[in-house]
Amino acid sequence: MRTRRGVGRYAVGRDELADLLASHGERPYRAQQVHDGLFVQRQPLEQLSSVSKALRAWLADALPLALDAEVVETAADGRTTKWLWRAAGGAQVETVLMEYRERATVCVSSQAGCAMACTFCATGQAGFERHLGSAEIVEQVLRAQHASSHRVSNVVFMGMGEPLANVDAVLESCTRLHDDVGISARHLTVSTVGVVPGIDRLGEFPLPVTLAVSLHAPDDALRNELVPLNRRYPVADVIDAARRYAARKGRRVTFEYACIAGVNDHGYQADALAGRLTGLVGGAHVNLIPLNPTAGFTGRAPDHDRIAAFAKRLGAHGVNATIRRNRGVDIDAACGQLRARHARGNRRATASAKMGL
Repeated sequence: MRTRRGVGRYAVGRDELADLLASHGERPYRAQQVHDGLFVQRQPLEQLSSVSKALRAWLADALPLALDAEVVETAADGRTTKWLWRAAGGAQVETVLMEYRERATVCVSSQAGCAMACTFCATGQAGFERHLGSAEIVEQVLRAQHASSHRVSNVVFMGMGEPLANVDAVLESCTRLHDDVGISARHLTVSTVGVVPGIDRLGEFPLPVTLAVSLHAPDDALRNELVPLNRRYPVADVIDAARRYAARKGRRVTFEYACIAGVNDHGYQADALAGRLTGLVGGAHVNLIPLNPTAGFTGRAPDHDRIAAFAKRLGAHGVNATIRRNRGVDIDAACGQLRARHARGNRRATASAKMGL
């Protein structure tokens, strides 16, 4: 009995495990042991000492992993690790583990590629391949946990893809991460470039997950250039949806803002942004992100002093702002970069082979 690849080991709940193990002649308590080992204790299957080696081997065949690691790279400081996985059908996705002094955060992908086509994003530059299933998302978290010395306490849906374009799988994975893996809903962050119906759907979701909106510009003219989806859901509509979410959940919304030198980092743009972010329950938090360089976009990050001045200007208007410190730059840890580099390397290798080099 072999589970279809692409669903795999982390698709099963207690009931499915009970049925599977009963078919193998195992007693009902085995399902609880296996489930707790995989999801609560977060152990790899081969390390589940509560079940026999023979049963572990049988389960490994019945419940194969959905993701194969193609590339694993760790930053020089040892605190950031990135995986490039190959999933069913050959789709490639990325996961990033970020370790801090007493905790760990995993950044997961929700799609292979992305259809949003944000001009500065390596994933958007590569186009869309397919949605990921909820089990593939959950597996990213647990495989990263296996490599971490700390217990993963936070998951952010900020990897490849637009989470709210794959909303069913994302909500199901949030439920699994909360109910089975034991991660607090408030430590699950779903990011979006502004899919308004998805934000409203998230507002109806019973778990009070954190909403992060990737805004990147305070006005429609500029945001149309940076985030093509803005033509469908303009800035005002996106922020109104965020207001609805904050009011319904009683949670502060975070606004992500990739800072691009000479493009969206002027003082008057900070003033305009602050003017937009009014009337949100809990206030607004702006996370200023120095632009990560990509091969398909010529922009660059402003220097730290300029970003700090932008943050100070927001603060003068009563808007809380922080500056993100980019991690894992030496391993292309930003969304889509490792896959893009890997693809370029493969193309060069293919070209060299064709030329007989």
